[in-house]
Amino acid sequence: MKKYIPYYRVSTLKQGQSGLGLEAQRAAVHSFAEAGGQLGEEFVEVESGKKNHRPQLAAAMAEARRVGGTLLIAKLDRLSRNAGFIFALRDSGVDFVCCDMPDANTLTVGLFAVIAQHERETISKRTRDALQAKKARGARLGTPANLTAEAVARGQEVRQQNARTNQANRQAARLASLLQAQGHTLQQIAHELNESGYRTRRGKAFFPMSVQRLLQRVSA
Repeated sequence: MKKYIPYYRVSTLKQGQSGLGLEAQRAAVHSFAEAGGQLGEEFVEVESGKKNHRPQLAAAMAEARRVGGTLLIAKLDRLSRNAGFIFALRDSGVDFVCCDMPDANTLTVGLFAVIAQHERETISKRTRDALQAKKARGARLGTPANLTAEAVARGQEVRQQNARTNQANRQAARLASLLQAQGHTLQQIAHELNESGYRTRRGKAFFPMSVQRLLQRVSA
């Protein structure tokens, strides 16, 4: 029975933690292997497709060599959109197969890699051109002044809703409320939250003002 070493890549830590994208890749890999293969140790990479620093991919390749197995990827674009990177993997001597292109050969993999890179470069150029055109019209890029009052209000509402529904924020809010009821100052509450490992929605340490905002959201 053929031995497969699964390799998965997600673009963000959030995707990795939530399973978004990762579970779909796993489903494709397991479905592929059911046809007559045995899955070995799996390797998960959290990295943008634009970057080629892939320690987990290197580990997966080493494992495939060790057991004489084949690297198994759900979709070829989970490897990279950089043609040179895919060519290097192709020429590394490690067998690999993609669930979405099981019959791919050296030629088709090379063509797909070139097309994928061209697509990435085209999207990037269109984005740059659009931003430059907007800047030429006098817009200040990256500033709230470009947003309508309605968009600003909607964005603020979404941020507040995220903060209220975030589990860690809810736990921090409950602890802050209890400490406030016991007579602790905002500074003392901030210290306790930080010591307990809690962080603000943006991943920052708590300060008296951020504690005050947290308590206000609880009472809102």
